[in-house]
Amino acid sequence: MAKQRIPVVLVAGFLGSGKTTLLNHLLNNTRGTRIGVVVNDFGSVNVDAMSVAGMVGSMMSLENGCLCCSVDASGLDAVFDKLTRPGTDLDLIVVEASGLAEPRGLVRLVLASGNPRIEYGGLIEVVDAVEFEATARKHPEFATQLPLADLVLLNKVDRLPDAEHVLETVRAHAGATPVLPTVNAAIDPELLFDTGGVRKHEGTAPRQLSFDDLREDDCGEHAHAAYQSLVFSVDGAVHPRRFAEFLENRPPGLYRMKGTVYFGVTGYRDRYLLHTVGGYVRLTARRWDASARRATELVLIGAGIDADELRERLGSCEETEPEDVDPQNMLPVLRYAES
Repeated sequence: MAKQRIPVVLVAGFLGSGKTTLLNHLLNNTRGTRIGVVVNDFGSVNVDAMSVAGMVGSMMSLENGCLCCSVDASGLDAVFDKLTRPGTDLDLIVVEASGLAEPRGLVRLVLASGNPRIEYGGLIEVVDAVEFEATARKHPEFATQLPLADLVLLNKVDRLPDAEHVLETVRAHAGATPVLPTVNAAIDPELLFDTGGVRKHEGTAPRQLSFDDLREDDCGEHAHAAYQSLVFSVDGAVHPRRFAEFLENRPPGLYRMKGTVYFGVTGYRDRYLLHTVGGYVRLTARRWDASARRATELVLIGAGIDADELRERLGSCEETEPEDVDPQNMLPVLRYAES
C-alpha cells in the first residue's frame, strides 16, 4: 500500500490574531503524531510549546519528535523535501504564512509542488474577533480575502460581550467557507488531519467521532471549537456524474471529505480514495483487497452544515446498477483522479 500523503496546512492572519497560539495548541495536543512547523523566522514566531532538543542547519528538533524549520517562500519546496525524507515520518506540516508571502501565493506553491509525499491540507485564516471590525475598516481588502480560505477561525470570542454579532458578520463575508468561533485558537486536531488513532484503522470504514475523541486534557475550561462530523455509507456504488455534480456544488460549511468511493462502472471498478479540503479535490485509484466489500464510505467534516441535506444529496448519488452506466459518465470525476 502506498504511504499516506502528509497534509500541508497553511495558517494566515494579522499580527496578534492567534496564529502562534494555534501552532502551540497543535504541538501540545499531538496525540502521538509528528508535526512539522515551517516559519519564516524563529525570532518572530515563539514556538514555545516544546523546548528545543537540538538544531541541524535550519531545522530544529522538538522534544516530542516534532520538527521546526525556518524558510522563505522561495525555499518552501526544498523544505518539503527535507521534512518528507526517510526517517522524519511526519503526520502533518503546518506553514505559518505571514511574512512568507501572500496566502494565495503559498497555496499555489503547495499545489504546484512536485513532492509526491505531500498534499494540500487547506488554508486557515485566523481572525481576531475583538479587532475584526477595526481591521476591516482599516484594510477593506481583508474581509474580501476570507472566502479564499478553506477554514476561518474567529478567535478570542470570549473577549466580546456580543460575539454572535461579529460571528454573523464574518460568516457573511466568508460565504461558503466554514467559520469556527474559538478561544485560545483551541481546535481539535482531527479537524485538520487524521490522528494516529484513526490512521491505525486506515482502509476500514470511517467512524463517527465520540465526545472523548474531541476532548483534550489541557485546554482549560474552554471547549474546542464545535464542528460537525458525519458518516455517509452506501453498500455499493454511486453514479459518477451525479457524484461529480455534488463535488462541484458542495454545500456551505463543508470543510473536509475523506474516504472511499466506488463507482462500479465497467473499466472503473477500482477503489477510489477521496480527499477534499475546501475547493480542492483529489481521487486516487487503488486496487481492492480480494475480500474487501465494494462500498462507498465517507466522513464529512464542517461547521454549520445541514446533516439531513447532506445525506439526502449524497443518497441521490447511489447507483444500484453501475454495470449499466455508460463509461462516458466517468469523465467529470476523472478530472480529479490521479494514478
